[in-house]
Parts: sequence; structure tokens; C-alpha cells
Amino acid sequence: MDFVTLFLIAIGLSFDSFAVSLANGLSIKRLSPWLIFKSSANLALFQGAMPLIGYYIAIGFQKTIVDYDHWIAFLLLSLIGSKMIYESLAKKEAVEKNKDQLSKIKLVIQGIGTSIDALAIGVSFALLEIAILKPVIIIFSVTFIASLIGIQLGKNYGKKLGSKMEMIGGIILIAIGIKILIEHLYFQ
Repeated sequence: MDFVTLFLIAIGLSFDSFAVSLANGLSIKRLSPWLIFKSSANLALFQGAMPLIGYYIAIGFQKTIVDYDHWIAFLLLSLIGSKMIYESLAKKEAVEKNKDQLSKIKLVIQGIGTSIDALAIGVSFALLEIAILKPVIIIFSVTFIASLIGIQLGKNYGKKLGSKMEMIGGIILIAIGIKILIEHLYFQ
């Protein structure tokens, strides 16, 4: 898979982390540089580790579904993208009021919650026989930067960006799923 596609996947996956970081920036009154770093690194670590976990889970049964792998990748990306779009339109209140700190439990919950999609991406990578190290590094890096930007924007600006970014991420993931399906149906 080419760098541009991997980069777009990473951007699509990072929008959940961006939205959570935006919410953290809005809701936490005393944001120190260390807390900003810790929150962003946490989200990036989960986002980078989940594709790795999904990849190695899928390796075990890759040979049995090789004829359908492109359909599975398309469905997974489309479902994840659709879920992200739905959640962006659901108008849920993502910001917890009156929280001054990010506890370890909250960091773990945010990390898992934003990276479940990346687990499915890892499964897709295994089914498409894509080496996993490069995507993990790209996903980690993009998520870390997106989280830093999100928390700073939340700290400095407002609430309007969160759901829009999640919707854009969902659209990107669906488009990549369609691209994978077309490539396998028409060019192989």
C-alpha cells in the first residue's frame, strides 16, 4: 500500500483522537505542557498498538478467507466510517464538565475508545498482506500530531470543530474502503 493511502488512513483514524483531544482542551481548566503531552501520547500509543493487535489476530485465519479479503476490508472500513459519521451527527455531549485532570483510568478509556477502529484496520492490513510496521509508525505519528493540535484548539477556540472532524474521518475511511474494493475487483 502506498504512503499516501496509509497517510489518509492514519488521518481518518486520528479524527476520533482529535475530537477527544478537542474536548479535553475545552473541559480541562489547567492544562500543563506535561498533561498535553501525556494525553496526546496516550491516544497515539493506543492508536498505534491496535492495528498491530488486529494484524496478528487476523494472521491466524488469513488463508481461509483470502478470496474475500478485499470485501472484508471494504466492509470494515465502511462500517467504521459510517459509525464515525453517525456519531458525529448524534449530537452527543462529549465534554465532561468540571474535570480538571485526566486520570489514568480516563486516559485508558479514551485510548481504547478512540482506537477500536484501528483494531479493524489492522485486520484489514493482515488480510491484504500489508507489512504492519510502516502503517503503525504512520498512524502513531499522525495521531500524536492530531491530538496535540486538537487539545490546543480546544484550549484556545471552541466546540464547533469536533463533530465535523469525526464526520470527515468517516468519509475518508469509506472512500479508502471503496478504493481497496475497486483495486481488487478491477486491477487484479
